[in-house]
Amino acid sequence: MNPTDAPLSGRALRTIFAALMLGMFLAALDQTIVSTALPTIVGDLGGLNHLSWVVTAYLLASTVSTPLYGKLGDMYGRKPVFQAAIVIFLVGSVLAGLSQTMIQLIGFRALQGAGAGGLIVGAQAIIGDIVPPRERGRYMGLIGSVFGVASVAGPLLGGFFVDNLSWRWVFYVNLPVGALALVIVATRLHLPSRRTSHRIDYLGALLLSGGVGALILLTSWGGNEYKWQSYPIYGMAVTGIVLLGLFVWRETRAEEPIMPLNLFESRVFNVASGMGFTIGMAMFGAIVFIPLFLQLVYGYSATKSGLAMIPLMAGLLVAAIASGRVISRIGKYRWFPISGTALLVAGMLLLSRLGVGTAPWLASAYMIVVGVGIGLVMQVLVLVVQNDARPQDMGVATATATFFRSVGGSFGVALFGAIFASRLADQLRLLPASSSKLLSGGVHINPQQAKHLPPVVHDQFLHAFSHALNGVFIWGMAIAIIPFALSWFLKEVPLRTTVHRAAEPAITAD
Repeated sequence: MNPTDAPLSGRALRTIFAALMLGMFLAALDQTIVSTALPTIVGDLGGLNHLSWVVTAYLLASTVSTPLYGKLGDMYGRKPVFQAAIVIFLVGSVLAGLSQTMIQLIGFRALQGAGAGGLIVGAQAIIGDIVPPRERGRYMGLIGSVFGVASVAGPLLGGFFVDNLSWRWVFYVNLPVGALALVIVATRLHLPSRRTSHRIDYLGALLLSGGVGALILLTSWGGNEYKWQSYPIYGMAVTGIVLLGLFVWRETRAEEPIMPLNLFESRVFNVASGMGFTIGMAMFGAIVFIPLFLQLVYGYSATKSGLAMIPLMAGLLVAAIASGRVISRIGKYRWFPISGTALLVAGMLLLSRLGVGTAPWLASAYMIVVGVGIGLVMQVLVLVVQNDARPQDMGVATATATFFRSVGGSFGVALFGAIFASRLADQLRLLPASSSKLLSGGVHINPQQAKHLPPVVHDQFLHAFSHALNGVFIWGMAIAIIPFALSWFLKEVPLRTTVHRAAEPAITAD
């Protein structure tokens, strides 16, 4: 056996794991860090009509790139692909910080997202290469906590940089952290380096990207940019369905498909992927509105609203780390997704009760419930998929599972955003004509503008906002019921105690 095939342990493993977590943290952080900086960015660069694309471009690029990274990692080795993803992400960060127009920023955010997809799936696949499934639970728990920390730290750091430096530092902050991760991976991570002849299914990747992109645009534009019953929306629906149909046809004929259809022969993979998709919808789609509630209803600043999200992060951290350790000790995982999804349903129901008169401590308690629910289930699904996959499919199975969760998140953000905008517009139309004139900004009113409304109008707006937001969380609860139901069909497969890697015809040590 090649010496580099031996599982890492002790300080060497902790050093590598820290670098992987740094890479994932950057990718997760940039999903949320721009949210508090967007008003300032628009004031500097203009292009208000392109505002949503600053977030959508990143999410879309990171989502559609994950299957490609999984395949490349299986073909050429995790290390060089992960390093390339870091470089792409850092180049995109520099260029985004240097942007002079909104169109430039959107393009460079897409480049960032293309790197982020490799950071997320690469880190999880590398853990799958160096840690046996039986021990992997504790590490997956820590990885899950990264997303919780990033979801809170993003708006907090974004607000800090805008208030004290410049919005451009929202992107420049990635450079030292990414450089450190790159150095550690380059000097400390030693994995087999694949040098075999393969063909990448670029056509399949293009069809998948186009199909998913069209459907995400449909949910993003529907009821917002265009009416649901309009030709552009119909066109996006038809385009998305046709391209995804062609993608499935292509994968049955490709010599080396980017998403092997034999993965779907496993019930474990199908259930875990379905759970990941729907949990991603409920989590990303609904929770993104909590900071907006804190800023509008409680009058918190961007920085303070980030701090107020700490209960959610704490619940997620504790649950993810504790459940990971328990899974590693007992070797069983099935009851964690069941209890986690049940708590997520309950948490969404509690969030739907948020209103103008809700005490801040009660909102914090609701967030803890949601955080614990997410922490108990999210990374367990990756562990389940990796444990079930064949060694040669480790990377692509990890990437596909991550892809479904990311697609679910992208759909959730777009769909719930459209639901919220539609409900708020309906609520505002019910207000007296005198109030409606002052609320001409409608769904685009930001917290600062809301503060300057006359007291009576301000109160009417907050009640309309809260009522619209309640519906978003009700939808989140309804969708969260789906993974709870699926969790009962998740088969308990004994966790392996050794690292299984695919045999390589030609291997050289890094």
